[in-house]
Amino acid sequence: MSAAVSSLLSSGLAASVWRGSDLGHAGAPVLRSGWARLDAELPGGGWPCGALTELLVPRAALLEWRLLGTALGAALRPGGLLVLVGPPAVPYLPGLQDQGIDPGQLVWVRSRDAGQSLWAAEQVLRAGGAAAVLAWLPNCRAEALRRLHAHAQDGRALVFALRPEQARAEASPAPLRVRARPGEPWELRVQVIKRRGPAHEQELRLASRPPVLAQAMVETPGQEHEHAVDRLAGLRLA
Repeated sequence: MSAAVSSLLSSGLAASVWRGSDLGHAGAPVLRSGWARLDAELPGGGWPCGALTELLVPRAALLEWRLLGTALGAALRPGGLLVLVGPPAVPYLPGLQDQGIDPGQLVWVRSRDAGQSLWAAEQVLRAGGAAAVLAWLPNCRAEALRRLHAHAQDGRALVFALRPEQARAEASPAPLRVRARPGEPWELRVQVIKRRGPAHEQELRLASRPPVLAQAMVETPGQEHEHAVDRLAGLRLA
């Protein structure tokens, strides 16, 4: 190793430098995702705070809460707000409460287009006070995402840009890009498509049984799975 590289690694920039064959370190705090297998593939071992994470999903409002609920609940416990910018559907509050998210900490920002959503998300991050920001951005240029990432770096909030799967073919400045899609019943299939470190092509299969269903099944030992599901007929899950 050259003297210049050794000097760089010993300086304050060390957290931003990693070998291409190694998983990068998080330059800011992280929050556990709720799945040990996923955390093992994320730099720092969880969702990064103070950085933009891009989440690609097949349909908006389908998988976001199941994948992010644990981390969002943890982010809100010390206080602060969960700001939703341009969500395509009304969040189901009882389901969020079941994941430890206090509806009193929710702020919903309506917007007409991607331009308004980006402006609103930037203003929220500049103002501070948000523990987490989720922005639904179906159409967004790389330059706009780069600006959003810069604002995210000024704080310690969880910041997610929710985008369609088709956006995978587009360039993105987000240091972390994750694709999620449904798998078998009560399963999420997650792929880390960009991170600070080596490429990760393998798709992770994560059990995502809603807590209310898990509780019902624990409370009915010896019964078939279908019987536990019957007890939840008509109950809406986030």
